[in-house]
Amino acid sequence: MFNKQAKQLALWGGGTLAALWAGIANAGIFWIFDPQGKMAATNLRYMVIDVVVMGAIVGLTALLVIWFMWKYSKGKNRGKYDAHWSHSNTLEVVVWGIPIIAVGFLSYFAVKGTFEINPYNPTVITKHMAPKGDPVDVDVIATDWQWLFVYPQYHMAVANELVLPVHTPVFFRLTSTAVTSGFFIPQLVGMIDVMPGMRTKNALESDRIGVYQGIASDYAGAGTSWMTFPTKMVSKGDFQSWVSKVQASPKTMTYASFNRFAEPYINVHHRIVYFSHVEDGIFDHLMMEVMDGKTWPLPPAMTENMVAYLQKQAAEQRD
Repeated sequence: MFNKQAKQLALWGGGTLAALWAGIANAGIFWIFDPQGKMAATNLRYMVIDVVVMGAIVGLTALLVIWFMWKYSKGKNRGKYDAHWSHSNTLEVVVWGIPIIAVGFLSYFAVKGTFEINPYNPTVITKHMAPKGDPVDVDVIATDWQWLFVYPQYHMAVANELVLPVHTPVFFRLTSTAVTSGFFIPQLVGMIDVMPGMRTKNALESDRIGVYQGIASDYAGAGTSWMTFPTKMVSKGDFQSWVSKVQASPKTMTYASFNRFAEPYINVHHRIVYFSHVEDGIFDHLMMEVMDGKTWPLPPAMTENMVAYLQKQAAEQRD
C-alpha cells in the first residue's frame, strides 16, 4: 500500500513539475528558461550547474544542522558526550574537502563558460563557424527610444525589427546615441550594455525558426517601455527574400537623415521602417560624433506632459 502511494505521489509530483516548467518557459518573464539559441542555451546550462552545486551544499548543511539539533538536544540523551574529544580527521576531511571540491568544480565550469559565451569571441559559436558559411554582421544603434539595425554587407538598415538567418553565426557591434541601454534577446543571447561613444560586441546563432522578443533591459528614459523589437529567425531562403524586400524600399539613410531619426521618439506603435541604402561607415561616424560631444536633446514637453506630446508626435511624419 505504501509503495503504491509513493509511486502515485512521485508521478503526480513529476507531472506537476513538468507542467510548471513548461508554463514558466512559455511565460514572457521566464524566457531564459526556454533558450532557442546557442548562447542562451549555454548560459542556462552553466546557471543550472551553479544552482545545483550551491543548492546541494546549502541543502546538505541545512539537513546536518537539523540532525545535530535533534541528536544533541539537551535532555534527550541521544548523543554521547566525550569530555576528552578534541580532533577528528574525518571531520577535517569533510569540512575542508567538500568546499575545496566544490570550488574546484565550479572554477572549471566558470573558466570554460567564460570562453564559450564571451560576447567578444564566443567559442560556442566560432569553433563551428567554418562549415556553416559566411556570418552576418549587424551594427546595432540604440537611440531615445528606438533600435536601428544596420546590415553593412547589404548596405541597408531596419528600424525596430531584427531578421536573421538560422544556422548562421551573427556578430553584433553595438553603440548608443544618448544613454546606456541594454540589448537583450532572452531566448537567443544574454544582455549586454549599449553605451554612447563606445562599442560593445555580442553574437548569436540559432537553428530554430521563430519570432523572439528583444528588449531594452536597462531603464533609459520615458520611452524605454516601448523600446522592444521582434527578432525573426528565418530560413536562409526567406532571409534573402527579406533582404530583397528591404532593398526595394524608397527610403534611404545618410548621416544627415540619421540625425533626424536619432531625435527622441517614443515608439508606442512599434513602427518598423526599412532603409534600402545606408551611407557606409555610419556606425563609426556616429560613435566618433558622440565621443566629440554630439547630443540629441530631449524636449522638456516629452516628460512634462507625455500624453500631449504623444499626440503631437503622432501628427509628425517620421522616417
